[in-house]
Amino acid sequence: MTKTITATEAVRNLSEILNSMRYAGNEYTIVPGGKPIASIRSAETHAKALTLGDLAALVKTLPSLGEEAERFTRDIREARKHQPPVPEKSKWA
Repeated sequence: MTKTITATEAVRNLSEILNSMRYAGNEYTIVPGGKPIASIRSAETHAKALTLGDLAALVKTLPSLGEEAERFTRDIREARKHQPPVPEKSKWA
């Protein structure tokens, strides 16, 4: 569950916040002055790191951009043609 708190609440209650993240799985959005600036969540639930090898599959899941999509897709494909290959043993592959 995501809770919204002010920066002051975050500073004053950090220990309680960390415990609620660890034991209850809570996440927090810090909103000083009514504008969200940060989110905090347990490191254990943080999304796994993605590699460049994961990028193609991820891009296929994105929603359509409308009229601009075709031009954007062409631009991306053209840019990918000019990228150097990633070595097989690279952590980015």
